[in-house]
Formats: sequence, structure tokens, C-alpha cells
Amino acid sequence: MSTATATPALSATQGLLARARRLITANPSVLPTIASVVIFVGMIVYGETAYGKIVQASTLSNLLINNAHLIVLAVALTFVIITGGIDLSVGSIIAFSSVAGVMLANAGWHPLIVVAAMIGFGALFGLVSGILIRYFNVQPFIATLAMMFLGRGLASLLSTKPERLPEESPIRWISDKIKLIDGPKVNDLTITPAVIIAILVVLAAFFVLHRTRTGRTVYAIGGSESSALLMGLPVQRTKVLVYVISGALSGVAAVLYTSRLGTAQNITGIGWELDAIAAAVIGGTVLTGAYGYVLGSVIGALVLGLMNVLITRDGGIPPEMTTIITGGILLIFVLLQRAVTRRKE
Repeated sequence: MSTATATPALSATQGLLARARRLITANPSVLPTIASVVIFVGMIVYGETAYGKIVQASTLSNLLINNAHLIVLAVALTFVIITGGIDLSVGSIIAFSSVAGVMLANAGWHPLIVVAAMIGFGALFGLVSGILIRYFNVQPFIATLAMMFLGRGLASLLSTKPERLPEESPIRWISDKIKLIDGPKVNDLTITPAVIIAILVVLAAFFVLHRTRTGRTVYAIGGSESSALLMGLPVQRTKVLVYVISGALSGVAAVLYTSRLGTAQNITGIGWELDAIAAAVIGGTVLTGAYGYVLGSVIGALVLGLMNVLITRDGGIPPEMTTIITGGILLIFVLLQRAVTRRKE
């Protein structure tokens, strides 16, 4: 490579690094999100080097298809955590909504009504949590913990055995693969309506948080609720709304997961609230509130999904290591967030 060719490339790289430094200096809260992107890219490079066939259409397609529900859950928790709250009920909402939805489908209800009911069940759970927090001053941890036990109990009351979605049910079409690019052998670029729905949820959430008064209020609540009240923002209404959004998106996640798996059980979704929280935190959403990005939460969900792919490809790592590695990554990001918030203070 000649000096004349190398010089423009080096200048472009230096310019990119300079812009990144200015962005981080002006807004340190983006640092955890940038770190999650770096980790995701690093995992792809490591996987391709160690195992191969990571950077290919089929692997990346399956990563999105298998984690569409987690992406939606991560978006749901992003809304709640930005306000400084937490939602522990999302996994139980999925269990109840999926079991109830499959039973309604088996009873002959119209598929669109079943899907609307599943989302509505989730929104109702979120509404109850929001009312407890807003009107009874119950801490979000306690209110959503109560909803977690209630949802799991109601799901078990409906059925303790797997409920199977009818083979001919149109709900299954949500997970039918659509081939975009016909690659060699099985290396096809595919997508499902579930992935499209997850992408639409992400885009809608991004618009709400960054382009609407509601989104500004969500961030303001996390920064200082008393200041937001003094500014005349609809704090109480927004606090209820974020839990309704979280519950409704949990219902959406239940639809996506049930359509892909074809069955529903009362034990579905155990621990998923922790996965969703981890995805949001890894993506840069600060647990103390006020800072967070929807797109970062998506990267966090993909980091968790890719980690499972790499562990499966390795074959020698026990599945139990997934939780250990997740805990380690989460600890690193919590410490990074703490450093960022101290710097801003």
C-alpha cells in the first residue's frame, strides 16, 4: 500500500475516533451503549475465528428470529427503567397471556381476537401495577412482584399441562419464515413476521421516547420526579402509562413466542424478566433512571442471544455457564454505569 493511499485511510480513522471522543465527552451516558456494541462485534469476531460460520445469513437470521420476543421485552423494560422503576411481572404476564391465548384459540375464537386478548391481558396487568404505584404509593419492586406471583398463579390455575396451538391456526403464521435471499445450501437470509413486528416495536418506541412529549416526560421522571412536577409535566399519568406499555409489550412478546413454539405452559417465562433487565442494562439503560436508549437495549438482547449461540457452538461449555457469564457482563456494565453517573455528577 502506498503512502498516498494509506494517509487518507489513516486520516478517516482518526477523524472517526475524534468524533467518537467528542460524542462521549459531550454525553458520557452513551458510553455503556458504545461498550455493548463493541462487545457484540467482538463476540462475532471471536465466534467466527474460533468456530466459523457466524458471519453468515442463516446464523444472523436465526439470531433475530429466536430473540424477537426478548427484543420486545427489552424495549418494555427500557421504558420502565428510564423512569427509575422496575417491572418483575413480564415473565408471568407471558405465561398467563400465552396459556389463556392458546386456550381461547382452541375454543374457536377468531385469531385476531385471540392476539388482541393476549396483548390486552398484558396491558391490564400493567395497568394494575401502575395504579398500585400511582395511587397507593407502592414501590415498583413490590407492586410488580405481586403481579408476578398473581400472573404465575393465574396461569397455573388455567392449566398445569402444555396447551398446544392448533396446527392450522393462523397465529402460527407469525413465525413462518420468509426467504429474502436464497443462499448456498441452507445459508439463506430469512425473516419472519415476528421479526418485522419486533422491528416495528423498536421503531415505535424510539419515536415515542425521542420525538414526543411523553418520551421527554419519561426521561424527566427518571432525572427528578419533583422537578418534572414543577415543570408541569403529566408525571402521574406517564408513570401509569409506562407500566401499561410494559404489560402490553409483554403480551406482544407472548404472541411472538407462542407462535414460534406452538405451545404454552404455566412455567413459560420464568426468569425472563431478569433477561430483559440484563439486556436493557447491557444496552446502556441506567438502573437509577434518566438514561437509556431503545437501540442499545436491542443490542443488549442480541448480545445475550449471541452468547447462547457461541456456548452451543463450543459444545464443551455447560449451559449453566450462561447465567455466570451474563452475571459477569452485567456486573461490568453496572460498574461502568456507576462511573458514568459519577462523572456527570
